[in-house]
Amino acid sequence: MSLGLAPPAPRRRPSLTPMIDVVFLLLVFFMLAARMGAEVSLPVAGGAGGTGEWSGPPRLVDIRPEALALNGVETPLDGLANALSSLVEAPTDPVVLRPRDGADLQRVIQVIETLSAAGYTQPILVE
Repeated sequence: MSLGLAPPAPRRRPSLTPMIDVVFLLLVFFMLAARMGAEVSLPVAGGAGGTGEWSGPPRLVDIRPEALALNGVETPLDGLANALSSLVEAPTDPVVLRPRDGADLQRVIQVIETLSAAGYTQPILVE
């Protein structure tokens, strides 16, 4: 009894072209998604291991999502440097920054950059 099966078809080698296309697409994606700019460093001292001596009145800036408070008094961001000028002896005096009520990192960086532009060189970030 003969079943009469057809001879098996010759095996085809898989094409590598689709895989190469995917690899190149991933390569282009990661190249475009990578940060190509210069890194920005912010001069921030840690709250626990400060080495400088504290002198003068307190300088505590509470950073909230919509407002800033310097020593409990609400202060606008553009007036923060002027409000701090009467509390510091020199721009190298530490200023304590404390994020509150879910303030995001971008808001904290915005405050640090504003203080740096005004000449304050020692912000201290605490929890």
